[in-house]
Amino acid sequence: MSPAPSGPAGVRRPQRILITGASGCVGQYIAELLLRETDAELLLLLREPSKLTAVAATDPRITLLVGDLRDLGSPGADPALARAIAAATRIIHTATAWGDPERARQVNVEAVKTLLSLADPEQLEQVIYFSTASVLDRRLRLLPEASQYGTEYIQTKALCLQQLEDHPLAARIVAVFPTLVFGGRVDGSGPFPTSYLTAGLGEAARWLWLARWLRADASFHFIHAADIARVCLALATAPHEANPEVGQGALRRIVLGQPAVGVNETVRRLGQWRGCWLPPWGLDLRGWLVEGLIRLLRIEVNAWDRFSIRQRHFVHEPISPPERFGRVSHAPTLEAVFADAGLPHRGPVPRSPER
Repeated sequence: MSPAPSGPAGVRRPQRILITGASGCVGQYIAELLLRETDAELLLLLREPSKLTAVAATDPRITLLVGDLRDLGSPGADPALARAIAAATRIIHTATAWGDPERARQVNVEAVKTLLSLADPEQLEQVIYFSTASVLDRRLRLLPEASQYGTEYIQTKALCLQQLEDHPLAARIVAVFPTLVFGGRVDGSGPFPTSYLTAGLGEAARWLWLARWLRADASFHFIHAADIARVCLALATAPHEANPEVGQGALRRIVLGQPAVGVNETVRRLGQWRGCWLPPWGLDLRGWLVEGLIRLLRIEVNAWDRFSIRQRHFVHEPISPPERFGRVSHAPTLEAVFADAGLPHRGPVPRSPER
């Protein structure tokens, strides 16, 4: 654990770590790990305490801050929230919003400004700000198409990143960019909330009968929420330093992910896990065929969807799994993700029939 602020007569005080979005999937993995492996006091900012399942709200090291980020700094806001934010030595900002453009702007842009304005520069050592890897290109530069074609979520994340680059606290901010996030259990059991991607594993398994006949030249990174928590633990328990990354500005950019995996490889490994026979060939999903399927099936696609179809390979260099910070990944492979999610394993893959 890094040296924490000292109290009277040099007595060491534990870090006070504020986590926003603390009832979400990633927020709960972070809170549970920090509670288990550090002596930090945790300030958990959330809207619905009933959704907090991975840690005990009654733990003496936990303080619940119940409120909406959009209300911070408003005349009617609880002054206790402002005092708690000002007392934080570290902030891990995971809270986000999507779906409604106005709400996304308020939460993903305006609330971030307010949150940082309420922090005490004399107390605050570090901010770990959560964005999304979708706004970055391969070399971790801001992707122009994110602002041009992105959904309200992606556009507001891109805008916030641009503003943070010039923020007075930029040198204390570490921006982390998760790739595709797994977490929790497929059936919703267990202490952690289920991420949207993990929830979709069961549906993906049900479509294997079709997917195994298709081929797509595309690739991506993934990361488990437990491994996101491991990286946050490493960052939040080390002395903050000036950005050591080559070619970046004051604001450090870290893409959280395991090595890239192809879509075809993913289907193959999911098929093996489910005991589904996979043919040695398949129909290549090229641009014209994808466009035909979209029209035939009357699938709604937006500008970002079309850009993603053209882009195909959402990969980044460098990526940062826990190993980059001296930690060991909880789920470094897709098979580990399937097992952790409780996706039923159907045994060895049957041999293909003799020809």
